[in-house]
Amino acid sequence: MSDTNESAPSESAPSESAQSDSAPSDSTLSFVQLFTDGSCRGNPGPGGWAYILRHPATGTEKEASGGEADSTNNRMELQAIIEGLAVLTTRTEVEIITDSTYAAKGSHEWMPKWKSNDWRRREKGSWKPVKNEDLWRRLDELLAQHDIRFTMVRGHTGHTENERCDELAVEAAIKIQQG
Repeated sequence: MSDTNESAPSESAPSESAQSDSAPSDSTLSFVQLFTDGSCRGNPGPGGWAYILRHPATGTEKEASGGEADSTNNRMELQAIIEGLAVLTTRTEVEIITDSTYAAKGSHEWMPKWKSNDWRRREKGSWKPVKNEDLWRRLDELLAQHDIRFTMVRGHTGHTENERCDELAVEAAIKIQQG
């Protein structure tokens, strides 16, 4: 069960990314930036996710957060991206800005191999199910609907939007934890 909280746009300065993995872009598409983060109080434990969706051309922003009672940090990182992409109603050029190597590498490096192996991965010489397969499958559907580029940032280093997403995700996890 997921608890969701949406709030008004926040004031934040444009960010600088540490590393970018570019995808081809279609200049006729609208461009948005999706800043995301996940948090967990214990791993597993009560978790929170958050995103900021920014449309630079209009200056509009949307913040949202939510959580689950029993989750992991990796699940919350994925859920933040899923929730942000799910609100987009048309094909869009999306720059996903995250501090999660798991989400970024998983989306463009690991997922194609998992899919070709029927959502399995090699571990110690044998096939194992992909962890968080339900979220990876949903994310795969959403990624296919847009032109996506991932930009990695370092977490907890003063990146304005990443810090805000972290704050929202932690608040959501605490709210779930407190009931």
